[in-house]
Amino acid sequence: MRVPVLVEHAPSPSAPASVARRPPPPSAAGPRIAAVRCALPPHRYAQHELTGPIGDLCLSPGADRALLHRVHASAGVRTRHLALPIERYARLGDFGRSNGAWLETGLELGEEALSGALREAGLTPADVDLLVFASITGVSAPSLDARLAGRMGLRPDVKRLPLFGLGCVAGAAGLARVHDHLRGHPEDTAVLLTVELCSLTLQRGDASRANLVAGALFGDGAAALVARGGNTDGVNTDGGGGGGSGSGSGSGSGTVAPASSPRVVATRSHLYPGTEGLLGWEIGAAGFRVVIDAGVPDIVRGHFGRHLRAFLAEHELTVDDIGTWICHPGGPRILSAVSETLGLSEDALDHSRRSLAAVGNMSSVSVLHILEDVRARRAPEPGTWGLLLAMGPGFCSELVLLRW
Repeated sequence: MRVPVLVEHAPSPSAPASVARRPPPPSAAGPRIAAVRCALPPHRYAQHELTGPIGDLCLSPGADRALLHRVHASAGVRTRHLALPIERYARLGDFGRSNGAWLETGLELGEEALSGALREAGLTPADVDLLVFASITGVSAPSLDARLAGRMGLRPDVKRLPLFGLGCVAGAAGLARVHDHLRGHPEDTAVLLTVELCSLTLQRGDASRANLVAGALFGDGAAALVARGGNTDGVNTDGGGGGGSGSGSGSGSGTVAPASSPRVVATRSHLYPGTEGLLGWEIGAAGFRVVIDAGVPDIVRGHFGRHLRAFLAEHELTVDDIGTWICHPGGPRILSAVSETLGLSEDALDHSRRSLAAVGNMSSVSVLHILEDVRARRAPEPGTWGLLLAMGPGFCSELVLLRW
């Protein structure tokens, strides 16, 4: 495959680079991540238990399975959770049934993740001012977040932002958009909810390498992240408004996020021109057919590191200053490309590799799963810099600078 030649767009002559990319002055207190909670389906399988059934779904009887076995063995995945028992996938039939299963299971997992994150933050659904929802493995109108609002008791005036098309990058991009909102509304509480049931997009009868890779790599799950504006620290919401609009129920406990919870300092989005065909979906009568081009790691090696270093430099930081890396586990080759281009230590991406092994690549859910793991195992020391990053269709990347 010929890797696209990327043409970088230079700043306008009237806006010198030093002015065009100057970061905004820091606020007294940026948004803080108060809670992260993941929800996984109960159907958990070892990788070797799935190889045969997935081969039956994707390959014709008697077909050579050597590639299938190599892909499953090299995916870096030990176990995965699926939306349905594996034997039900052969009976799904058309896209309508798969999408119906996405909606039914997605509502259950979304409610579990969201209610768990709110409990962890000491809040109630009525305290939420903004709900950002991301998924690329199913569609519905009303969107899943709207259906959850009434089901869970969110306020009728809650702001909603459903996102589609971002894929694996949506966990990082969604957090970045939460940051944008809370910078402008520092009294608010915002929630990011991601639901990805990747197994329901597996194409039956499709022996392409991309479909086999997807069948070996992706898992299912949901995650919710609660973030609070800088003006909410130390505020007891009992008897008062739950958010900036002043219309919250005030029934939350008002607990302050622990000191180990990081603040979001800054974010950066980047599109790589001419790479639109590298990653995404071909959408047809059978639903979502995955597009995964072998050239993605080359884009990472050739361009991603330069943009990441430039972003850090704007904040007078270098790669060596980052103590905690939360990198989307796109697969072993992607993790290797990120590590090589940044010159990271051998164990810098261990959180990502551990997540990949335990639950597979869960698309937009994965970076939140890793963040939950970081906070649960041993929170970084106060003052530690962290970088949450992901890549997705576009081809694009998202960077979120954190500080504990």
